[in-house]
This record gives sequence, structure tokens and C-alpha cells, in this order.
Amino acid sequence: MLQRILAIFKARNLEFIRDRGTLSWNIVLPFALVFGLSFIFSAERPEYTVGVLQAEVELDRTVHPFLDTRYIDFVVVHDRSSGVRKVARHQLDLLVQFEGQPQYWINPESPKGYFVEFALLQADKDAGSGMVKSQIEGEPVRYVDWVLPGILGMNVMFSSLFGVGYVVVRYRKNGFLKRLRATPLRPIEFVIAQVASRLLLILVITSLVFAGTKFFLDTRMDGSYPLLFLILFLGSISMISMGLLVAARVTSEELAGGMLNMVTWPMMMLSGVWFSLEAASGWIRQLASIFPLTHMLNAARAVMLDGAGLSAIAPDLSAMLAMTVVFMLLGALTFRWHPR
Repeated sequence: MLQRILAIFKARNLEFIRDRGTLSWNIVLPFALVFGLSFIFSAERPEYTVGVLQAEVELDRTVHPFLDTRYIDFVVVHDRSSGVRKVARHQLDLLVQFEGQPQYWINPESPKGYFVEFALLQADKDAGSGMVKSQIEGEPVRYVDWVLPGILGMNVMFSSLFGVGYVVVRYRKNGFLKRLRATPLRPIEFVIAQVASRLLLILVITSLVFAGTKFFLDTRMDGSYPLLFLILFLGSISMISMGLLVAARVTSEELAGGMLNMVTWPMMMLSGVWFSLEAASGWIRQLASIFPLTHMLNAARAVMLDGAGLSAIAPDLSAMLAMTVVFMLLGALTFRWHPR
């Protein structure tokens, strides 16, 4: 059994490496996206941004005269821990609460926070509410730091789904799988070999891209590298298994392309590749949780940006592992060798 798996594993690796165009595209695309977005979003935010901690959705500017200050963008924040984290990351210049005991949170290392605090205290002299100050320390998170896991995850997603699913359909259509059926090779062995082959290539390419962006852009990494590699491993294998499930019985390359696009585009839009889903509706966040890419990005950003440990990301790791088992079993059970 092991020899048959290794034979298919080796053949698939050689096929991918000899396809220079596909190999180059998998390496060049994430680099181009990261460097391009880093250049586009390198400028500082042109305005002050203050978070207002409250339960209501709409902002009531009559609560405090500070809310009428010009040139400040006030945004509603519902979760205190989320708002404090954004202040630490310099994503908010100030977090203020007027309900109950009036107080505000500021990062003393934030230049914009210094001037916003001055405006708040000047306005509070008229209100006389007696604001309580809390200091939050933390380094700023650039957009390139935040979006890097999304770009790498997107590259893993496309490489996993199209690099496995589309290839299997092509094998089935040109009769290659039919010839393999005449050998002692079993479906589960073929599936394992395909998963292992694509997984190795994804791990190597993604690691090289991550190392390159870390070296040239000094992207943020506060957590454990082995833990980040574990996230990459589980996320990759779960999406590879999903690609095999999609291609388990499909015989048309056109249908396979449509089905894979139907999976990849909602996943890319709802998993937080380009923007955060914190402000999205609850049902949208629930829908996003069915995708392995969502759990992969949540765990990766928690490790890279917040220095999270294993216990903090255990739910996301468990979800990816469960999806891998389900996808692989269903793919092996429904796998079809021949076109008809």
C-alpha cells in the first residue's frame, strides 16, 4: 500500500514541478499582491478615528459635546475588548465610553491619540463628567500585517481546490483514472497520495512566500512559528480534501470549474481575506464559519498579531480537523474512477 501511495505521490509532484507556468504563478501572485497592497496602503489615515463604546447601533451626538468635534470620525464599538485591542494596535486613536462611569482608553505611543485626548478633555470641561483615563500599550498593526494571512490563505485555497479538484477531473476525463483502476491501487490510497503531494507543495511555497515578506517588509509575528505552521498544515489539508470531494464524481472540466468557483468566491469574500467581518451581521459570521479558510485566517491572525497560544486557537484547529476528516471520507466513499 505504501509503495503505491509513494508512486502516485512522486508522479504528481513531478507533474506539477514540470509545469513551470503554474509553479511560477503560485509563487509570483502572492508576492505581487502583498507588495502591491503594501505600497497602496502605506500612507497614514488622513483623519482621526475615535471608537464610542455603547450598546446602541446609532451614535447619539447629544450625549457629549466631544461628539460634535470636527475632523474626527466617530465609530460605534459594541465590544470593549475588541475596542481596547484596536487602540493598542493604533487602529483607533481613542476609545471613549459615556454610559455609566465616563472613561476613555488611549495608547500613549499614538501621536494622533495625544491630540484627540486634548480635544476630549477640552470638551469635557464644559460637560463636567470627569473622564477616567486608562492607558493601553501596543505597537501599530499595518494593513500589510493584517492582510498577509489573507493573501497566503487565498493562495492556499486556490492551489488546493483547483490544483487537486481540477486535476482529478482531467485525469478522469482523459482515461488516466480508468487505467489506474486496473492496478491494485484503491481509491483511499489515490486520495491520500493526492493530498500528500499537494500538501507538500503548498507548505513549501507558502513558507517561502512568508519568509520573503518577513524579510523584505518586516511583517509582524508575535506568536509561535511552529503553531503557525500547524495552522497552515491543517488549513491546507482541509481545503485539499474539499477539492477532492468536489471532484469525486464530476466528469466535465467545465462543471468542475463552475463548482470550484462557486466554492472559492464566497469563501474568499466571507472568510475575511481582504476585510474584517467584525462589523458584519451575526448570520453572516455564522455562515462564514462553515468555511475552513475562515478558521485558518482567524487562527493565523490570532497567532501573528496577538501572540495567541494553542488554547486560544483550539476551536479553529478542531474545526479544520473535523472538516478534513469529513471531506476526505466523503471523497473516498463517493470517488469514481471512470467518466461513466
